[in-house]
Amino acid sequence: MTTSAQETARTPEATAVAEALDRADCGEVAGDAGRRAQYSADASNYRRIPLAVVFPRNREQVLRAVAACRRLGVPITVRGAGTSTSGQAVGSGVVLDFSRHFNRLLSLDPAARTATVQPGIVLDELQAAAAGHGLLFGADPSTHSRCTLGGMIGNNACGSHSVAWGRTADNVVELEVVTYRGTVVRLGPMTRAEIDEAVAADDDRGRLIGALDTLVRRNLGPLRTELGRFPRQVSGYALEHLLPERRFNLARALVGSEGTLAVVLSATVTLIAPPPARALVVLGFRDACAAADAVPALLEHRPLALEGLDHALTDIVTRPETRAAVDSLPPGSRAWLFAELGGVEEELTGRAEALSAAARGAAGFTGSEVVTDSGRARRLWRIREDGAGLATRLPDGSEAWPGWEDAAVPPERLGSYLREFTELLDRHGLRGAVYGHFGEGCLHVRIDFDFGTEKGTAVFRAFVTDAAALTAEHGGSLSGEHGDGQARSELLPLMYGPEIIALFEEFKNIWDPDHGLNPGIITRPLPVDGNLRVAPHRTPLPLATVFPFHSDGGDFAKATRRCVGVGKCRSATQRGDVMCPSYRVTRDEKDSTRGRARLLYEMTQGEVITGGWRSTEVRDALDLCLSCKGCSSDCPVGVDMATYKSEFLHHHYRGRPRPASHYSMGWLPLLSRVAARMPRLVNALTASRLAPLLKRLGGIAPQREIPRFAERTFLEWFRHRTPEGDGRRGPVVLWVDSFNNHFSPEVLRAGVAVLESAGYRVRVPDGTQCCGLTWITTGQLGVARRIAARTAAALGPAARAGVPVVGLEPSCTAALRGDLPELLDGDQNAAAVGRATVTLAELLVGYAPDWRPPAVGSRAISQTHCHQHATSGFGADSALLRRMGVDNTALDSGCCGLAGNFGFERGHYEVSVAAGEQVLLPAVRAASPDTVVLADGFSCRTQIAQHTDRRGVHLAQLIATALPTAPTPDTVREHASTRQEDTRD
Repeated sequence: MTTSAQETARTPEATAVAEALDRADCGEVAGDAGRRAQYSADASNYRRIPLAVVFPRNREQVLRAVAACRRLGVPITVRGAGTSTSGQAVGSGVVLDFSRHFNRLLSLDPAARTATVQPGIVLDELQAAAAGHGLLFGADPSTHSRCTLGGMIGNNACGSHSVAWGRTADNVVELEVVTYRGTVVRLGPMTRAEIDEAVAADDDRGRLIGALDTLVRRNLGPLRTELGRFPRQVSGYALEHLLPERRFNLARALVGSEGTLAVVLSATVTLIAPPPARALVVLGFRDACAAADAVPALLEHRPLALEGLDHALTDIVTRPETRAAVDSLPPGSRAWLFAELGGVEEELTGRAEALSAAARGAAGFTGSEVVTDSGRARRLWRIREDGAGLATRLPDGSEAWPGWEDAAVPPERLGSYLREFTELLDRHGLRGAVYGHFGEGCLHVRIDFDFGTEKGTAVFRAFVTDAAALTAEHGGSLSGEHGDGQARSELLPLMYGPEIIALFEEFKNIWDPDHGLNPGIITRPLPVDGNLRVAPHRTPLPLATVFPFHSDGGDFAKATRRCVGVGKCRSATQRGDVMCPSYRVTRDEKDSTRGRARLLYEMTQGEVITGGWRSTEVRDALDLCLSCKGCSSDCPVGVDMATYKSEFLHHHYRGRPRPASHYSMGWLPLLSRVAARMPRLVNALTASRLAPLLKRLGGIAPQREIPRFAERTFLEWFRHRTPEGDGRRGPVVLWVDSFNNHFSPEVLRAGVAVLESAGYRVRVPDGTQCCGLTWITTGQLGVARRIAARTAAALGPAARAGVPVVGLEPSCTAALRGDLPELLDGDQNAAAVGRATVTLAELLVGYAPDWRPPAVGSRAISQTHCHQHATSGFGADSALLRRMGVDNTALDSGCCGLAGNFGFERGHYEVSVAAGEQVLLPAVRAASPDTVVLADGFSCRTQIAQHTDRRGVHLAQLIATALPTAPTPDTVREHASTRQEDTRD
């Protein structure tokens, strides 16, 4: 049996360990299969199933957890956000997750410019607190929106600005830690007198300090010559900080030890005052090697950051807004340097020109640009920040992996190292996208290793061994900021001689003689090719799917392992993204896109999650997924959990009774047709004393008001009207979605008015059609396919003839664009409909650019529907609103929280409202009475109506109110300052 299989099979031991930890009052303890699967991997190539996961709430529970593990003889792995790329955040014993509860800011002293934090605090939360005093923490890795300070201390994280502000170690003042044997020590710099005093005390602390002092005094020579040779020499232990001239700084020596020496209880860190202004200079080069050659000369201009990107990374970008930023980079370049300058604003223009002049003197320079637009600068930096995720898929769709993504060499050697590294890739038949901290000689790259075959795994081992030797030849470090972990620990003897390796072993033994903390990392290393997440001996279960998953070769297991663990879905503070609404509310790994993807992947393996499609663990983890599709665009690797959820629910409930909400809301389009025949009676029933019973029978949250059916549907109105306008632009098909048709027909009527005013002849599909969305989100894919086939047949001829299909409900528009062609894979009509479907703004801006919209000249705030965010973005809407003279603010609100059936389902109300309360609902309440609240989505308007005294207005309604021909009263409702007196009218 393999090591991984042995770890997996320890269910009785896992139960016993979890029970013992629970009795010891260590915090929230979990030993169930679901939790163990969620914590089986980090952002690396490695997979190890823990025995239990503990979420301590305070310092005392951490101490009790360490003591309990010591009594049980079980190893401990401490974990923050789980974004480690080297395998040091997974272990076969007990995982302590500090990110959920042990995450407070304990104090912040603006005068001293220090902060004291618990290790689970997210960096961005510390930055937000410091920003209130004009300060920040200097180290800023790309995972800043979710990485924890404890994780940064473990890996000695650096980030883009380390060239100016240093590594985590350079910004740590003091640490309080506990050893595996229970000794609590406060660490910082020590004088000779303080060392002697501690040793004289002859207690556990004194004996620890004495042993470390002896180690240093016996090895002054090698510590001075072999360690700390350049800033990014992160591999191994940072023993150079114990030298007398560095004040025997135990805190800094512990930074970068990857949880192998002690457990951090609190950390005091320094804060800095950032420069008052910054400027981004983009420099283009013919290739990454030419960019690397230019680095030494550019460093003389003292940049805050000097980051490199290769075209192989930018070629992968697909998100519309970010793609536009890529396309605007200096032309004729195949690689770029992003140089950020800081200082007084008046000086920055001259400094930027001087830096550009220095770049022009470099061979291979192709052009430069000073980026003055802050929004564009953010979008460009986003490419760099998303690099770890983007690089996991090469432009042809093949998988790429970490394993050698973190080596660093002195900056003056970067060009020659990169050339030889590229040759090494070619020699082994490998490819990868290069990017990284060029200003400090640190390269990141994901490589297309083939872990699924014995030959491919052998190539992986041979390559990393050769790469380690190459790095050592250039005077470099195997790790430049991500730590050694399982990925590089075995290779350290290629970088360091036997004397240094022996010193590392002695250092570990002084701190942790039982090897109870993260064993196998740095010392006594695990093999670099052991515990691989994807390995030849592990064959996924044969799981047939309804969706084709073309991007993953039709392989559902491969689709689920798109999630490489970068954890962007855990960004509770990231604005401008939708992903992941439920995690932002609960802060629980199981409710993140990553947590769900982990469980689905383990389901495909059949080892920890053994129920296949019938797994209750997966079902429960997917329960709070809103199917918002935010992850399909916000996740750097395009994990589409909404589709995965639909696929799973289809198989899970196949041939079995479903939850009541799957019938009441999954079949809502059909039920609405029945209700349309007697809307007054239905509305009376849903507002009567029978409403609680009806909700209970339908699986609807008792707190929700059931929307009222319109007394006259849009289709009934449309088919009895006379077309207006000249129709000079030709026909357009207006998609009549079930929501607006039955509940808010005034939106579709406004759409007709706008389209006819713009010169279109409006058609609607024959019969009563549906995109099938409600059946898709509830996993009733058999029904969804039949409905989709009818829709494709109805719309196909017009779409194939080039007639645009305009959708006013964003969720249905997204379904026509994406879900319809996927469900009907190979159907030419469905493909044509997907290509022909546009939003109202896209039609008016892209197809009728000469049309002059009416001037509105009002203020507005707008909520972008999450499905629109995922499929088309808000760019066309913004352009149209500008042309109308609307002063619009697009809210960085994420999902409204209602998300179709999700917010109506029993058991989801609290999470649904909490998601809306994060940004959207407070922003609506704070808006002035004359500010229009724009919300194209029916769900968004419903959430706003039920939780504020305002009503959301569709873009079509806003335009219609200002058309030269005033709309009739039933065309559009009052919108600007209307207060909601009755949400049911």
